[in-house]
Amino acid sequence: MELRQLGHTGLRVSAFGMGCGNFGGIGSAPEFFGMGESEDEAFALLDRAVDLGINFLDTADAYGGGRSESTLGKWLATKDGTVRDRLLISSKVGNPVGEGPNQRGLSRRHILHQVDASLTRLGVDHLDMYLIHEADPTTPLEETMDVLDEVVRAGKVRYIGVSNLPGWQVMKSLGISTQQGLHRFAWVQNSLNLIDQADQDEMLAICRDQGLGFTPFSPLCGGLLTGKYEFETDYPSGSRMTLRPEPYLRFWNRATFDRIERLSALASDAGVSTGGLALAWLRHHPDISATIVGPRRLDHFQAVEEALSLRLGDTDWSTIGSIFREEDQPSTH
Repeated sequence: MELRQLGHTGLRVSAFGMGCGNFGGIGSAPEFFGMGESEDEAFALLDRAVDLGINFLDTADAYGGGRSESTLGKWLATKDGTVRDRLLISSKVGNPVGEGPNQRGLSRRHILHQVDASLTRLGVDHLDMYLIHEADPTTPLEETMDVLDEVVRAGKVRYIGVSNLPGWQVMKSLGISTQQGLHRFAWVQNSLNLIDQADQDEMLAICRDQGLGFTPFSPLCGGLLTGKYEFETDYPSGSRMTLRPEPYLRFWNRATFDRIERLSALASDAGVSTGGLALAWLRHHPDISATIVGPRRLDHFQAVEEALSLRLGDTDWSTIGSIFREEDQPSTH
């Protein structure tokens, strides 16, 4: 597994990170708590990830109502110290973890409480990486940056990052950190894949300019880029689209599926799966530090292995990316 520098930090992350959002739930949605992968299934996936050379495990306090962190903590407890020492544990704060008005967001109270709760569930004394999960319009960004600096100085967190914020808020946060002498965000974690390239322009330009890393999630766009879906056919049983289709419905149109067919033809020519080529495109992206994958079965790692083995030239990489950036793609479904 190749390693990359995380922005301008001294941290080295594997080209792919292991997303743990399906352990004990499906992301942060309460209606799915208790679903997703069982502990045994999660343990097998984590073992495979480590065997593959992945050193970056991504979770959040709200995933599965805390079950994701707890599962990861139980798995870590079965390993000796050398395994923990070579792994980077990343978590997030901000999404609701209860029904109370102060059980969400990015206030001083909530972050100080939740960082300790995460450490307890994970069974570790610090988090290597810690992100704010989304924007909190009820808390001044100055308060959030100040308390994040505090948890770094307290030794509970090594590096801080940001997820799901627009470019102007990322820039504002960096300005606050500079003005106040606070630790600054080291990387951005947003959605980016061949279909959803919204961050290709402004956000990645910000990352380049400010020396930030970028770790995209949803690299296969909810499974659309695996080629397993058909436009005029029912969703496969148990697939992401049967559980939480809302984030991907805007891409569900004939133009998208025509482009996926073109990608599949290129993948066949390269001797890899459609998903493998989609991941290879991200792996070769010059602005990406590590891509977060969320395999739910052991055979899902095949696409990761294909992406690691495939070498794309600059022309091939540009050709693949341009398939989904053509302006005639409709925005309705």
